[in-house]
Amino acid sequence: MEPARVLAVLFADVSGSTSLYETLGDRAALAAVESVLNLLKRAVAVQQGRVVKTIGDEVMAVFESADTALQAAVDMQTQVSELPTVGDVRLGIRVGFHAGPVLEERGDVFGDAVNTAARLAGLANAGQIITSGPTVDALSPLLRDGTRDLDALPVRGKHDEIRVFEVLWQDAGTITFMAPRGARSAAAPVLRIEHGGRVIRMESGVGRIMFGRDESNDLVIADKMASRVHGRIERRRDKFYYVDLSSNGTYVTNDGDVELLIRRDQLMLRGCGRIGFGHSSGDPDAEVVTFSCE
Repeated sequence: MEPARVLAVLFADVSGSTSLYETLGDRAALAAVESVLNLLKRAVAVQQGRVVKTIGDEVMAVFESADTALQAAVDMQTQVSELPTVGDVRLGIRVGFHAGPVLEERGDVFGDAVNTAARLAGLANAGQIITSGPTVDALSPLLRDGTRDLDALPVRGKHDEIRVFEVLWQDAGTITFMAPRGARSAAAPVLRIEHGGRVIRMESGVGRIMFGRDESNDLVIADKMASRVHGRIERRRDKFYYVDLSSNGTYVTNDGDVELLIRRDQLMLRGCGRIGFGHSSGDPDAEVVTFSCE
């Protein structure tokens, strides 16, 4: 095994591929996904990176610098955003990258930087590029100015939380810019939660909402697949996160993205979406909570 060296590790995976397989069938869907993967590989090559491997609909690549990883990520998102819909399905990608020490062996790479990059990609939504505070610090000043601080989040295997940043790759007119640190926003966001005709609004004074079968929860879920204390939604400054505490996990769908299974983990809620407790919100007998940001 070669000595450790610092590389920028990037993961990009195709969002919406599950719907594509259901809509088009295996052969046509596989061809569409492979065309996206080829775009991603070309973006890596343009920045003189190296594709380490592809896993299903995901590409893992490494770059010599944080700058080239960011530029490849932007190129990926730009090209995929210009693709036409396939069978009424809009394909997108989620990208995460992190720069740090890695070990290389037989063409593969290992280490904490790889795990962190994979975790960051898992936090991203379709059309989003996520990176870490240390990686932003390693960017050139011009590229650093094109990022925004989202929050501090725990990363599995790490004792301390890490700062999570988004790369603003789209045209300025389509970006909702965040206020500078320390500035007060005109109005705190409100999360509207609806279940069985009941509506709860998480306004600025509401820090969390608990879900589960036990009567002590803020919102009682009768679904037999739900745990007594299943999970909670937390407000962290101007963002909302779902935190799973259950045995069977929580199925969360952010609008425009595929449904994700969250088990003993957390996910940022964006826009509007659905939550299923212990099984998919699409199941006929599932008890579903919907949410929307106001």
